[in-house]
Amino acid sequence: MAEIGHTAIGAWSGGRVMHFGEPLPDDRLEALLRPGVDINTIVTADVYADGEADGIVGRSIKGLPRDEFNLVAMIGHDFYNGIRRGSSGYPRFTDPDLRGPDGYRDYLFMALEKSLERLGQDHVDLLFLHNPDRVGYTSDVVWKAMTDIRDEGLADMIGVAPGPANGFTLDLIGCLENYGDDIDWTMVILNPFEPWPMGMALAAHEKYNVKVLARVLDYGGVFHGDLPDEDKLVEGDHRKYRPAGWVAEGKRRLTEIQPIADRHGLTPLQLSAQWTLAQPAVQCVVPTFIQEAGPMHKTVEDQRRELATTPRETLLTPEDIAEITRLGDNHGCMTLKGGTPGHEGPQMPDSWPMAADLDAVAERWGIDPAADLVRLH
Repeated sequence: MAEIGHTAIGAWSGGRVMHFGEPLPDDRLEALLRPGVDINTIVTADVYADGEADGIVGRSIKGLPRDEFNLVAMIGHDFYNGIRRGSSGYPRFTDPDLRGPDGYRDYLFMALEKSLERLGQDHVDLLFLHNPDRVGYTSDVVWKAMTDIRDEGLADMIGVAPGPANGFTLDLIGCLENYGDDIDWTMVILNPFEPWPMGMALAAHEKYNVKVLARVLDYGGVFHGDLPDEDKLVEGDHRKYRPAGWVAEGKRRLTEIQPIADRHGLTPLQLSAQWTLAQPAVQCVVPTFIQEAGPMHKTVEDQRRELATTPRETLLTPEDIAEITRLGDNHGCMTLKGGTPGHEGPQMPDSWPMAADLDAVAERWGIDPAADLVRLH
């Protein structure tokens, strides 16, 4: 197994399985996703385009020496038996309408085996439990099955990837407290303009020696440096559903930190990578490569080259990191998912009320849910 490097490629890039920018044709997308000496790690998820992402990745890695790249997979949404619920997507495999705890293990093994078939591989280097619900974070049955997958050689390492939206801070910390001896990695949203809320969970990663793969490095394309205005985004682009004004605000913040990038000879994307890799426990970063519409925009191939040439050693000074953190502060800017005091109503697949175990997690880690986990503006 090749060592997971400090940069990775996401199969959601290229506009095909997730609608960011213009969709790439097959040959160009497969070339973009193909791991190599520049970036040796590719991340996919079985639910992306109902398995299509796995197939694209499988074609991109076909014929490559297996010890020269790392394959990261994710399973957890049941698109085999579940019914898609609009923008909420497919249900988690732990949905009680689909199965009870006695069916969790069989599902996880089945889902991974089908993913491996599409990928044309016999194992993955790292397997994430993808976007778990409350049960996924807390079930002994789920995590025994995940460790069994590793023990049986279908995955070299295992982990958890909260999402798809931001939040799940206490849930993730609680999961690490309960299963941190078995968990190798997590994948979380973290970048200079989104240090909150996952920044509060990094100390727990250090305590339990769990590595972080940070996603959304590009912050919706802002750090690629050529993001169109909101009204110029192509129809159907996921970014159109973000709060109004986010593009202008992102560009304003980028202008403020640009002098730091210039001082170190870094592009905005490289600056984002450097700041993120300087955070505790973060070992790898992955952006979305986005081909914006129009000939004047940066190519996804150039975006990949920028990421690949990002120095692993931190060029930023402690003062630079502190200044970027100050300028990028997003505390209280959104309603978080997972267990939060802001949740109203019954438990949902991606949001649920606070409970005694989460209150105890918050107290142990010095987190004040009423101040630290709610929308303030």
